[in-house]
Amino acid sequence: MKKRWIGLFWVAMVILAGCQPEDQVAPEEPEKAEAQSSPEGRFEEFLTLWQAGDFQEMYDGYLNEGTKAAFGEEVFVGWQEQLKEDLEVTGISIDSLEQEKAPNWNTDEPADFPIAVDIATVAGPVQFEKTLTLLYENGDWFVEWDPSFIFPQLEEGDQVKTEITKPQRGEIRDRNGKGIAVNGTGYEIGIVPGNFDKGKKAELAKLLKMTPAAIDEQLNQSWVRPDHYVPIAKVAKTNKKTLDKIFTITGTERREIPLREYPYGKALAHVSGFIGPITAEQLNGLKDEGYTEEDWIGRQGLERSLEKRLRGEEGVRIVIEKARSGAEKIIATEKESKNGDAIKLTIDAKLQKAVFDAMDGEAGTSAAVDPRTGETLVLLSSPSYNPNEFVIGISGSRYSKLQNDPLNPLFIRFAASYAPGSAIKPVVAAIAMEAGTLDPEKGMDISGKTWQKPSWGSFRITRLHSDAPNPVDLNTALVYSDNIYFARQALELGRDRLAEGLAEYGFGEAMPFEGLNLAASQISNDGLITSEGQLADTSFGQGQMLVNILHLASMYEPFLNGGVIYKPVLFEEEEKAQVWKEGLVSEENAETLRAGMRNVVTDGFAKSADLKSIPLAGKTGTAEIKATTRDKGKNNGYFVAYNEDDPQFILAMMVENIENDSSGKVAEMAAEVFKKTAE
Repeated sequence: MKKRWIGLFWVAMVILAGCQPEDQVAPEEPEKAEAQSSPEGRFEEFLTLWQAGDFQEMYDGYLNEGTKAAFGEEVFVGWQEQLKEDLEVTGISIDSLEQEKAPNWNTDEPADFPIAVDIATVAGPVQFEKTLTLLYENGDWFVEWDPSFIFPQLEEGDQVKTEITKPQRGEIRDRNGKGIAVNGTGYEIGIVPGNFDKGKKAELAKLLKMTPAAIDEQLNQSWVRPDHYVPIAKVAKTNKKTLDKIFTITGTERREIPLREYPYGKALAHVSGFIGPITAEQLNGLKDEGYTEEDWIGRQGLERSLEKRLRGEEGVRIVIEKARSGAEKIIATEKESKNGDAIKLTIDAKLQKAVFDAMDGEAGTSAAVDPRTGETLVLLSSPSYNPNEFVIGISGSRYSKLQNDPLNPLFIRFAASYAPGSAIKPVVAAIAMEAGTLDPEKGMDISGKTWQKPSWGSFRITRLHSDAPNPVDLNTALVYSDNIYFARQALELGRDRLAEGLAEYGFGEAMPFEGLNLAASQISNDGLITSEGQLADTSFGQGQMLVNILHLASMYEPFLNGGVIYKPVLFEEEEKAQVWKEGLVSEENAETLRAGMRNVVTDGFAKSADLKSIPLAGKTGTAEIKATTRDKGKNNGYFVAYNEDDPQFILAMMVENIENDSSGKVAEMAAEVFKKTAE
């Protein structure tokens, strides 16, 4: 109800004046004073200050005495300034509304102004309509105010709070909808100290992959009482064997909790990555993006690179908690949370698991692509780690064990580049045939295990198999993987043309691959071939040549699809069959290479991949590691393969530290994949 006590005051004064004795001379009554300013002017000035958030000036110069007496400076100025900060108010807009009838201002009556208020807060706009009343007192117009001008439902004594609503993290799934990183549930394992069998402490610690001292640290907290439930650790729901053992220990309890899950575990760990508690360093750089010390964040793989998309947007609501007993809290405004994006990959999780199993923990890497579209079907690094361990809280000793493992399971091998060895020979052959310097039917006589040009001094080319029948043509050179043949063909081609040809296959530039960082393939450290010796080495994938495994698989696409390398894609949302490189090989030359690669399996050193029901074709490779003295004499083995009758995918596999020329072992692993997928 509007206060009109000022008008009554003036009426009383008039009555008292009329009751004076006649012989008493009344002082001369002044004419009614004009207002120092019009109510419209005072109203407009007040709105200007309000929109600027100048609450102190509003209080000092524009509030009427009744308002000041009722609420005081602390409520009007302090409360509004605090709310502006807490609610992250970025703007206050007030518009005058049309009045029902033209005003006829009278200092004896209140001046009412209908307004529309729009306050921009962290939780969205707070909008309402009110009537702002000005009263005439002490020779000017002053505003009558109450807390409902902050929020319509607000009263003195109420509490205004912001509540954060967390979004659901987006899930990552494979091309068939199978979960790679999903929002599941797990168990929090706790102890009720008064019931706990302390003799089982060491056993429980082992099951939880922690130390007895770590359990004691939790149980010895100041708030713990004998009948309290004390959280100790988390266990993935899929770890049923461990859970069953834990629940035989008296005094343990479990509580189901939300938990990020990685259903394919080690097989897709380097692709998915994992989430973990935000570090102090990360938080320092992300506070402006709304992160808090309680948040979890992507730490590796796609969980990290897609953090912004997966995280979603937090929701915020402004809540008024009423001072009146029993009153329900009121939501003044709310910005709903937005769940993270659902990400669908081109990866085939079943195929990835088959490749991972076939590699059987050997150190190496594999990739598979669809030659018709460029879709990435497999991208893995072996050996691996279980990302679920990091989500439930990996112990320091366990992490140290992973770090010190000589096979380095934390290293992302598919992101690195390696000397490809003879696996690059079909590409070199294609370049030479397209240049017209290599006639696949023309043979050359090669004898002995080594060869050199007279001008080379001590530098010689060595071939692994000196029993290749003469004359050695392209087919024979592929079957026997003859380094001398390819070195001599490269010399005929020339340094510049080989470098140009390799550049046309994508050497020297980053692959247009989104989501994960991959090393670019290189011809040499400076991108040039500067000597005949280097030219010879480059022709069979040695020298300074390095190749990324996904790029290697992609370089075989032109032999199957009409001369094109497609942009490798990882996400289903990306456009498929985007041409990256084209016009690389004629169909005639591609057919020649396909025939030779089929013979590598049937007649060459990849016979372990010669399956009765699946006609595989491909090329083996053995690359000597020359990086350090420690690596001297070690070799990486390769096999790049496809099903000749139904080339749905090209699989490139590399295994580190094979013995001598045992790339046949890699071919056998790859063949297992094709057998498994055909079942």
